[in-house]
Amino acid sequence: MPVSDRRIRIAGSTLLGVFARCTEELVLVPLETNEATRCIVEEGLGVKSVPIVIGGSSVVGSLTCGNSTGFVTTPLASDDSLKELSKHGRAARLPGRISAAGNVILANDSAALVHPGLSSRAVEIITRTLDVDVVKGTIGGLRTVGMAGVVTNDGVLVHPRTSEEEMAVLDKLFGLPIDVGTINFGSPLVGSGILANSKGYMTGADTSGPELGRIEDALGFLK
Repeated sequence: MPVSDRRIRIAGSTLLGVFARCTEELVLVPLETNEATRCIVEEGLGVKSVPIVIGGSSVVGSLTCGNSTGFVTTPLASDDSLKELSKHGRAARLPGRISAAGNVILANDSAALVHPGLSSRAVEIITRTLDVDVVKGTIGGLRTVGMAGVVTNDGVLVHPRTSEEEMAVLDKLFGLPIDVGTINFGSPLVGSGILANSKGYMTGADTSGPELGRIEDALGFLK
């Protein structure tokens, strides 16, 4: 991880997970992301960046979830956006009322924890598109599991109020080391402020040194 400082802003915000979404192969960023920021993110995550707009919005990370196999996105995504995503894997719209895919799906390349209110049809689409085992659940009592946690193929970091029962579900589902933490100087919604894969991570500009240490430990970068 050669990047000297992993704390940045995207679209002027420290909520990286709201505005961008990364996998092992790429990072989706809003169209307004400047070239300097794109280069930093690409180096930090070891991937290429793909500027995109989803549903006419810059909150790409909130509206899209992805892994090495594919992407699930909001039903508001245009045909052009879906076509762009399909260049990089399978792509599908998430059906139903609960449709901010990035907020309600926590996924890596093998499994996904999803909002308990998702329909069986939605779960079927997530399973098929991302090629993962899917379980419904909460993190810290929150149904927006994509914002309450971050998972890579090496580790899981979750909301500090995650219960023992929720931890057990995560452990069985992902089979990875799990820890709790915060980002951006105390925010428990770690998924809203971190972009991470097995190659590296980036976090919001307000994240403290101790928070960085917890992130690196939980996601397997302190080896």
